[in-house]
Amino acid sequence: MAILERSDNGAVAKLKMNTPERLNALSDEMLAALQAEFDALREDSSVRAVVLSGEGKAFCAGHDLKQMTAGRQAEDGGKAYFEDLFGRCTQMMLSIQSLPQPVIAQVHGIATAAGCQLVATCDLAVAAEGTRFGVNGVNIGLFCSTPMVALSRNIPRKRAFEMLTTGDFISAEKAAELGLINRVVPEMLLEHETIAFANQLASKLGSAVKIGKQAFYKQLELPVEQAYAYAGEVMAQNMLYRDTEEGISAFIEKRPPNWRQ
Repeated sequence: MAILERSDNGAVAKLKMNTPERLNALSDEMLAALQAEFDALREDSSVRAVVLSGEGKAFCAGHDLKQMTAGRQAEDGGKAYFEDLFGRCTQMMLSIQSLPQPVIAQVHGIATAAGCQLVATCDLAVAAEGTRFGVNGVNIGLFCSTPMVALSRNIPRKRAFEMLTTGDFISAEKAAELGLINRVVPEMLLEHETIAFANQLASKLGSAVKIGKQAFYKQLELPVEQAYAYAGEVMAQNMLYRDTEEGISAFIEKRPPNWRQ
């Protein structure tokens, strides 16, 4: 059985991490599987939204500590392996935000350390009631420095630092309050609500969402005047799309748009 399962339904692709016995840890194999699927999705114009979930009792418990411990057996104590591991993980995370499609994390159970980073990296997230989130590496002497990058770009600075230094977990409700996730739903409705959310996104003009997602992340890193100048150029480019012209005409004429997607 594949460690990462993909199933498509219309314009929505569902990716399910499928190593429940390891709490869907981001092992070398899982990182490679996720990277391969994201690379494939980048070229798949038929998919306009992606849902990422985990099998079993947890979404993702972070890096595979047993595999990391085995890496210490190298002559350099694991230095080259660890640098390569965190580099590959970073590349996978960056791939999510560079995808043309919005990616929704469907979260349950726990999302810890790099698993919490994965939630923070996804464009959107829906969590089941009872889900817990943490960057708890500090509890075993490993500060969650790479998860910190995504977390600190999702929630207020002091709350992120508190989570990183205490190793404490927060509830799904608190995660929604802080902005780490978008919605909290009953566990029995988690998949239904997440897919409905994905279908809503997939119903929009894919080329507009693609250019908008790219602009969203780019403008965040710019000073406000440069952000407006860049965003204005993006909107002008978007206005020249044939399907955007059709969407505006359809709105004026009070009819559904006839998009070529």
